[in-house]
Formats: sequence, structure tokens, C-alpha cells
Amino acid sequence: MSAAPASAAAAPVAGRGRGTRSGPSRLLQISAWASFVLNVTIIATGGTVRLTGSGLGCTDWPVCTPGSLVPTPELGIHGIIEFANRTISGPLLVAGILVLVLSWRIRARRSDLLVISAVVLGLVVLQALVGAFVVWFHLNANLVGFHYTVSLVLVCVTAAYLVRMFEDPLPRRVDVPRGFAILTHVTTLFMALTVLFGVLTTGAGPHSGDADVVRDGFDATVLSHVHAWPGYISLALVLALVGWSGVRRLRTLRWSIALLAALLVQIGVGVFQARSGLPPFAVGVHMVLASLTAAAMTVVVLRLKRPAAAAAAAPAGATR
Repeated sequence: MSAAPASAAAAPVAGRGRGTRSGPSRLLQISAWASFVLNVTIIATGGTVRLTGSGLGCTDWPVCTPGSLVPTPELGIHGIIEFANRTISGPLLVAGILVLVLSWRIRARRSDLLVISAVVLGLVVLQALVGAFVVWFHLNANLVGFHYTVSLVLVCVTAAYLVRMFEDPLPRRVDVPRGFAILTHVTTLFMALTVLFGVLTTGAGPHSGDADVVRDGFDATVLSHVHAWPGYISLALVLALVGWSGVRRLRTLRWSIALLAALLVQIGVGVFQARSGLPPFAVGVHMVLASLTAAAMTVVVLRLKRPAAAAAAAPAGATR
């Protein structure tokens, strides 16, 4: 008699992710992954626009030029690059809407996914509006920086959706020592400062998106050093997270290691670009890696908790 209830209790977990009653459907999984990948991709293409001087390749919005939705031959390669970046916004919006609709269908048991998907769609719309103002105000440095920041936040939120999608819809509780949780949040703060100063540094640097754009009056050299300080502090903090996770066998261990790897590569690219005169390709890689590093940090934060029932059943020192 005891075997049947045990099997029934285990069924939702075993079936998670295979389209069962408690797991996400295959279509939802594909749509959520597409949303994440497209948000990373648009950072890469947006960086290409900026780093090739194609920021005003299309001189108007939502059309490319007055009277033409698509770039005209007179705009040359810059028009094609800028229009290609805009084109990705369509699939990105479709993916966001699809995830929201599919999350709405399971809202009775997964209200958390509905909230996250609504935030994603709202940010996608905001991103499109900011993009319009970027064009209308001729690549204002502050607007361009905000435009990138919204994209980075979108990558983090879509990553959060992926994490929550594969966890049970149960109350969650902290599953790490309190000190570790505090250290994780402090690390998040310093990584956010690193990104902030990185955006300001790029805004003051030579890659303006168009030859005629006047940058803000910040000293890019000074900002590059200020940008590096919280980055190195973040590295030290992440090393501490990895060490602590390893010693205590916390469930954050794997993603802490992934975060450390991403951060090391990011710092390496940052040092290379600073010492090589800011080659456009390296700057673009740095921009994309910043979003992926922030996404990894997001996953580490989410791994601080686990569904309450799973936390109670897990043996001490479990890392899953």
C-alpha cells in the first residue's frame, strides 16, 4: 500500500520537462529558449550596429527612411546592418507573446511563470520604444546605454524563466547558509556596478555608432579603470562563492563554477581590448559576454532556494 503513493508522488518530478501535467510542454520549452537566445542575439547584432558605425544606417523609425520600410540602395551596407538588427525584434516579440500565452494557459498552477513572462514582454516593448528614441535623438549616448542595459536585463529575466520552468511549482525556501546568501547578493551588487561603469565607459569611448555622434564628456581612460575595480572585486567574490559551495557541497556549486568561467573569460577579453586599442570585434564579444555572465549570476541567485518539499527531502550536502 505504501509503494503506490510513493510512486504517485515521484511521478510529477520524473515527468518534469516532458509535457506532463506538471511539467512544461515541448512548445513552451522551445519558445522560452528561443526568447533567451534571441535576446542574446540582439545584443550581438546591436553591438555590430554600433561597432560598424551603422547606428543611423536607417534614419527613421519604425520605417527605415521616410517613405521606405526597408533600406534603400543609397544607405549602403550601414542601412542593411541596422535593418537586420531591427528585423530580429519581430521574432523576439513573437517569442515573448507565445511564452506569455502558453504561461497563461498553465497560470492556475504556475502563476510565477505568468508573471515572469509578462515582465519579459513588457521589457521587449520598452526596448522597442527606447530604440525609437535612440534613432530620433541621433544616438544619444545615455539612451544608447539604457538601450543596452534593458537588453541585458531581458537576458537575465529570460534566463530566470528557464530556471523556474524546470522546477516544481511549490513554495520555495532558502537552502544555503545565510552568510552564503548574503555574499551572493553582495557579488550581484558588484557585478551590477561593473556593468554600469562598463556602459558608461563604452559611451565615452570611440565606438559611438556613427561618425558624427558627439559623446558625453566623461574621460574614457579614467572610466575604464573605474570599470575594472568592481570587476576584480566581483572575481574575488565569485572565487569565494565557488570555494564555499565546494566545501559545503551546496546546490549553487555548478553554476558558481560556470559563473567563474564566464567572468574569467570576460575579464580576459576586457584586458585584451583595453591593451589593443579597443578592436571592434573584441568590444562586441565583451558586450555579449557581459549579458551571459549576468545571466549566470541570475541562475546562482535563483539556486539559493529550492522548492520547500524538495529541500526537506534532500539529504544534507545535496548539490542538485
